[in-house]
Amino acid sequence: MEPQEIINRTIEFINNRDDSETSFNEQALHLFAYQFRVNQPYQQFCRQQGKTVRTVKSWRDIPAIPINAFKELTLSCEDPSQVERIFMTSGTTQGVKGNHYHPTLQVYDRSMIRNFKERFMNRTSSIRMGVLFPTEEEMPNSSLAHYLALAVQEFGAEGSRYFIGQEGVQVGPLIEALEKSENTGQPYALMGATYSFIHLFDELERCGRRFSLPKGSKLLDTGGFKNQARVMTLDGFYDLMHHYLGVPHSACINMYGMTELSSQFYDTGNENVPSVKSGPHWTRTKVMNPLTGEEVPQGERGILAHCDLANFNSVSTILTEDVGVETEDGFLLLGRAEGAAAKGCSINVEEFIKATKGLSE
Repeated sequence: MEPQEIINRTIEFINNRDDSETSFNEQALHLFAYQFRVNQPYQQFCRQQGKTVRTVKSWRDIPAIPINAFKELTLSCEDPSQVERIFMTSGTTQGVKGNHYHPTLQVYDRSMIRNFKERFMNRTSSIRMGVLFPTEEEMPNSSLAHYLALAVQEFGAEGSRYFIGQEGVQVGPLIEALEKSENTGQPYALMGATYSFIHLFDELERCGRRFSLPKGSKLLDTGGFKNQARVMTLDGFYDLMHHYLGVPHSACINMYGMTELSSQFYDTGNENVPSVKSGPHWTRTKVMNPLTGEEVPQGERGILAHCDLANFNSVSTILTEDVGVETEDGFLLLGRAEGAAAKGCSINVEEFIKATKGLSE
């Protein structure tokens, strides 16, 4: 099958509403067969694991690539020099960033727009938006910058704008926007990295300002507190959201995503934390023992592995370094792996590099 056929088939699967396990399994196996055939480093790794197109019978059997492998190897079914966009991870391993190659943004964009519309916009067609993150032009290799640009482009009402500059949060213009929403009763959506909200709250405290945004307003944060000097509890963070912006915890949405995936996971508000997160019908999540590679029973802690069928050009299944628990409706994100668990996540990376050494030189 040719790349364009894979792209067309993936978009068609995203567009349909069949969320049955049978349909997902069929699409996952079809994509695995393509990636096994074309992505040579991945094929070598699968063979080392004793997995081939003949032996893999379910999406659960598809070998999960450790997320750090994106920093060590070129995982792309198409020529990396010919792709439309390369998204790079913010974290580094020995100065090396992970790369996710997108021959076309058609699939990523369709995945984001369909999912965002259903999970964040809900029944709202548009809303005035404020963005606490640099623009796509300023950060062209950031998947989050592209994600937020799409949100504004597709769903931002007149007056939507960015409030991050070289000096940080542009507090004055943002206060004017919040005042306008408060005075007119027009709902407002403020979106950005979690740490940007922390800086905003510090500035509002300094200015002695608080707001009570109108009903229908909503907030979206993403990224958490990783690599930040200042850390707080989730309860404390969403208490500040309500304190300074007057938005209830139930309208504070957290988006969980990563550069190595092409889809995002959302909760339905943070009245209770940690909140249950789930993805669209073209994703599945399993929880694994990092040392054995086996799935753990529902309710037990393990490492999250995501199967994202929008990842048509790299690999569909990613083993993260995030600790979680499977629930009836999705999963709970509990933090980052440490100690033995973190070491276990890295074991397959070493095997992967060893198996594909000749291909990457």
